[in-house]
Amino acid sequence: MCIAVFIWQAHTQYSFLLLLNRDEYHNRPTKAVHWWEGEEIVGGRDEVAGGTWLASSRQGRVAFLTNVLELHALPLAKSRGDLPVRFLQSRKGPMEFAKELVNEGNEYNGFNLILADIESKSMVYVSNRPKGEPMVIQEVHPGVHVLSNAKLDSPWPKAQRLKLSFKTMLDVYKTSEKCICVKEMIEKLMRDTTKAEKDKLPRICSLDWELELSSIFVEVDTPLGCYGTRSTTALAVEVGGQISFHEMYLERNMWKEQIVSYWIEKLQLQ
Repeated sequence: MCIAVFIWQAHTQYSFLLLLNRDEYHNRPTKAVHWWEGEEIVGGRDEVAGGTWLASSRQGRVAFLTNVLELHALPLAKSRGDLPVRFLQSRKGPMEFAKELVNEGNEYNGFNLILADIESKSMVYVSNRPKGEPMVIQEVHPGVHVLSNAKLDSPWPKAQRLKLSFKTMLDVYKTSEKCICVKEMIEKLMRDTTKAEKDKLPRICSLDWELELSSIFVEVDTPLGCYGTRSTTALAVEVGGQISFHEMYLERNMWKEQIVSYWIEKLQLQ
């Protein structure tokens, strides 16, 4: 599970500003944000399946995903983390790439995928759920959006809470004429452990499990080990073309922090 909130093409300082919590078992081998060897990709990496939940390219392409909360999963499904990687390795636009996924949606467990090209100001949302229905492919309009473990902008309690808090904090910065402090946004918005009221949960799986997952920041002990938020990443794309990852992540049960920045490189036409 994960949760993300972002503003797209609707801010004077940022073309795109994303805050994302990745929820996973703490003992699952993972690499923090880094430049991938032999690739023009920067992002975190799942060392089990080899994919990512959030990454970008030197050319200013961005991809991230969340899982869909569902009762039954396909044991032999393809890894959803491959989808962002495939997009970033390609030269296809978000919509073209999304349409090519239509015939393989049933090969994956439920996912929500965001594909963006900063230079062309194009962003597309893709989902293979609900089961048995055509793949969802839609342009993402400028503004503030939230993505948890249902469709984009679904009114789940923690999604609504995060979206409102994000908007409120952006308004505070605007009113005070202060530059946005990404670290402050991470600490105030993404470490929120407030759980939802039981009667407002979606009731897809067990009530106890949904309650544990209903906070923005998740931490729960399970028979398989501790599960919860193991990294928080702010991805900021400034209007001038600078991209910065500000990441707080767990490594050997200790929280660490890093910043990785670079400038978008223009593609050379052949």
